[in-house]
Amino acid sequence: MGWTADDVELVRIDWLKPHEEIRAKNMQQLKMMTLRWGGFTKPLLADAQSGAILDGHHRYNVGLALNLVRLPVLLCDYLNDDDVEVEVWPNCGIESISKQDVLDMALSGELFPPKSSRHILANDIPPIMVSLEKLQQGE
Repeated sequence: MGWTADDVELVRIDWLKPHEEIRAKNMQQLKMMTLRWGGFTKPLLADAQSGAILDGHHRYNVGLALNLVRLPVLLCDYLNDDDVEVEVWPNCGIESISKQDVLDMALSGELFPPKSSRHILANDIPPIMVSLEKLQQGE
C-alpha cells in the first residue's frame, strides 16, 4: 500500500524529535526554495509513537527557522513497518544502525552526525503543497 497526499497530517513542530544533525548550507538552500515556493512540497516521515523524524531533518530545521507551528508529516509504525528500513550511509563513520538506535537517539536529545542513517522506503513519499501560511497557524 502506497502513501497518498491524503495520508499527510499537520503535526506540531515541537512534538517532532530529530535524531541526526544537518548540513547548515543545505538547510539554507532549502529554506530559500521553501520561501520561493511559498510552502512545503514534501512531507517529513516520522514515527507515530515517538515523533522521531526518520526523513526530513532539513525540512524540520527550515520549519524551525521560519517559526512554523506545524509541519506536514507522514506517520508510520516505525518498529513494525517492514516498508521502512534503515541502514548507514557509506563512509559515515558508523558501522551499523537499527531502528531502535534511531529511536533511542531521537529520545535522548543527542544527535548522530549528518547523513548517518539512510531510510529506504518501499513506497514513494507523495508530492504535496502546504502553504507556509497554513503551517504558521495552530490547530
